[in-house]
Amino acid sequence: MRPSSFSETLASHGLKLRRAKTDSLQVNVGRLCNLSCRHCHMEAGPGRTEVMRRRTMDEVITLARRFPFASVDITGGAPELNPDIAYLVSELGPLAPQRIFRTNLLAMEGRDDLLDLLAEGGWSIGASLPAVNAGQVEAIRGVGVFQKSLDMLHKLNARGFGRGEGLSLHLVSNPAGAFLPPSQEAIGRAFQLALGGQDIRFDSLLSFANAPLGRFRQWLAHTGNLAPYMALLRERFNPDVVCGLMCRSILSVAWDGRLYDCDFNLAARLPARRPVHVRDLALPKEGAFIATSDYCFSCTAGAGFT
Repeated sequence: MRPSSFSETLASHGLKLRRAKTDSLQVNVGRLCNLSCRHCHMEAGPGRTEVMRRRTMDEVITLARRFPFASVDITGGAPELNPDIAYLVSELGPLAPQRIFRTNLLAMEGRDDLLDLLAEGGWSIGASLPAVNAGQVEAIRGVGVFQKSLDMLHKLNARGFGRGEGLSLHLVSNPAGAFLPPSQEAIGRAFQLALGGQDIRFDSLLSFANAPLGRFRQWLAHTGNLAPYMALLRERFNPDVVCGLMCRSILSVAWDGRLYDCDFNLAARLPARRPVHVRDLALPKEGAFIATSDYCFSCTAGAGFT
């Protein structure tokens, strides 16, 4: 029997996935990264050439000036490696009350100038740290990465991030294999205990299931885990999280200016219906169709991706 598609599963629960008000702007500045993580849905790495140019940044800034976004979110790849990232941070920051800059921690090494801009602009840091076990982190990211990540967390704390001084530091963790994360509460306690022992402070820990896309999907297929993992995601479908999915309220802009309903659709190159490019200076209409595929099950498994 053919497995149910995501849209069929929604329908079986009497649900429809449609856009709500768009209040968040996420800007993916490119696939260039200093790491080649095994779980990366974007297939980012040192050899990637997809990088947002200044002209596209100006189009993004124009959009943000026209529409009152509640939050702006800069991601990648490693955003730090974009040669014009300081310009985007400086221009985009004042245009939204909430500002998030995502980092893998290692790419921030040697970027004191950027840290100054982020601190002065009141940006929150969203730092990816797969685990608090050195072996697990290095299996995903490479030898020596774990200690360097801790060193950067110490540096962020020294700058005021995560210390209750108005500069938030949020950690993001993903499972190391073909399984779902434990509860947010349980993994949060584990991170607080382990990192607290290293005198590292942070504001919150978010843990999400890996999307079966990009390098992670390739790994699943190579190890014979793709079908079991997809079956697990379908089995753990939680209809209660659908109303809060990020794709309902976020507008994701790719490095080339094309628009998507979320970062996962961007990775899969599954575009929004309308508008199609940031230069169109328009937002998706409330109630508009959201493109979906089988990887969307990762956003509705367990506690979901909201």
